[in-house]
Amino acid sequence: MPQYMTLVLTDSLRAAARALATTPLAALFERDGRRAERLTFEWEDFRVDFAKERITPEVLADLAGLAAEAGVERWIAALFAGEKLNVTEGRPVLHPALRDPSTDPLTVDGVDVRAAMREVRSRVAALAGEIGRGERRGATGAPIRHLVHLGIGGSDLGPRLVVDALRPANRKGGVGVSFVANVDPAALDRALADLDPAATLFVVASKSFSTRETLANARAARAWLAAGLHAGADVGRHFVAATANVAAAAAFGIAPEAILPMHEGVGGRFSLWSSVGVTIAVALGNPAHAALLDGAHAMDRHFATAPLASNLPVVMALAGHWNANALGLRQRVVAPYADALALLPAYLQQLSLESNGKRVTREGAAVEERTAPALWGGVGTDGQHAFFQWLHQGTDVVPVEFIVPMVPAHGDRARHALLVANALAQAQALALGRSAADVAAELAGRGAGADAAAIAARVCPGNRPSTTILLPRIGARTLGALLALFEHRTFVEGLLWGINPFDQFGVELGKILAEPIAASLTGTGDLAPTVDPSTRALAERVRLAMER
Repeated sequence: MPQYMTLVLTDSLRAAARALATTPLAALFERDGRRAERLTFEWEDFRVDFAKERITPEVLADLAGLAAEAGVERWIAALFAGEKLNVTEGRPVLHPALRDPSTDPLTVDGVDVRAAMREVRSRVAALAGEIGRGERRGATGAPIRHLVHLGIGGSDLGPRLVVDALRPANRKGGVGVSFVANVDPAALDRALADLDPAATLFVVASKSFSTRETLANARAARAWLAAGLHAGADVGRHFVAATANVAAAAAFGIAPEAILPMHEGVGGRFSLWSSVGVTIAVALGNPAHAALLDGAHAMDRHFATAPLASNLPVVMALAGHWNANALGLRQRVVAPYADALALLPAYLQQLSLESNGKRVTREGAAVEERTAPALWGGVGTDGQHAFFQWLHQGTDVVPVEFIVPMVPAHGDRARHALLVANALAQAQALALGRSAADVAAELAGRGAGADAAAIAARVCPGNRPSTTILLPRIGARTLGALLALFEHRTFVEGLLWGINPFDQFGVELGKILAEPIAASLTGTGDLAPTVDPSTRALAERVRLAMER
């Protein structure tokens, strides 16, 4: 494993940060007539513009130099070599291998994992084709016409995002697909309300096949099938498992040929590239699924080979690190100007915060800097009538990432032009703002009063940073590349903080504590004596309400 030092800002960079924190973005454009050109990076048909960030080309170049000194290139190489970068769990990080079409061996612990992945990908394609052609049949002999995906976290968010983004709006016929993540009984009940048990297949997506919420929903689904099919029907024919725990899936009653293995080295938030993607293949078809993987692999090749100073994931990570740690901007908003990408902020929220929401380094020492900033957002045009007011005139300065497709996937160009115009205008308004003099002139031109209060209420201070990512038309290959771009950016950000972005032990504590509480609510167990008085009182109140 490569040696690594965290990225530590030099005194000159800290001085630059202090100066840039108070320098208007308008002044930066005035000083450098080539600023937009020098701070724009391109890859294939992607264009990423950092010119509205509080950064300069010189600062980015210095940051890339520090990243090189710290060993980022060696860690990128180790990622693609299958080294065990997940040090706390002793595992390799293999999601890039899932989309690599190479037949060259990738050996981990003496096993060619790439060969096993190719075999599973072939099985996924065969199953998806069988379902799409109406050849997959349930216990009664009826063809499967609807698939319900049961997962949570990355096992849900990834495939849900892809299917929501790429499924044709006017598609008629075909196999229906629903997603259920929440253990709230209403979620599954609503998904099953209009479905025919004889024609429904469930995909249980759980790497461990022990995820409490997913298994609770899977058991409820099995009971629904048993009640809706004839007595003695083989309900196991209505399940597929995507898991690393083949034995547990078999014990649940899923047939061996319906168990699609995944490697332990694939984290949940990267699992859409694994056998969990069977739902994507069913919903969109095998050609679209293959294009998704191809786009991600193309970004992998760029990440693996491009120099750090022009490497898109690396540059995005450096700019994000600069905002969070040099400028102290502790939030990050993602605003896709595409309804197809409505779920992207939630997906990136999990990717970033579960990966880099850590407080210790790989060696177990306290991190010296603050790590991942809070991430949230929403569809841009909707956000303009919600949180953008806060972005423009609130007291907090929050960087925004605008994600804008240049060409509509479908629909008329006039409406798409209005969509893009809104995105570009919002970025411009955040950067340059509106001065008191401009407001006064505007009010005077309309013959309106221009008292001090009226002017002050309309002033937008500007100097609010943003990045704009222009995409080609949204399609499977573009989406695959975009998701891989953010994955690798997140990996590099973890490197810059010196943390392991591939474990998530903080998720486990709440799950451990939930088990005895759940037992106490159903009367099958008692709360531990160490439970705090507040939790004890709340649990007792819920138990009494449930017993009424």
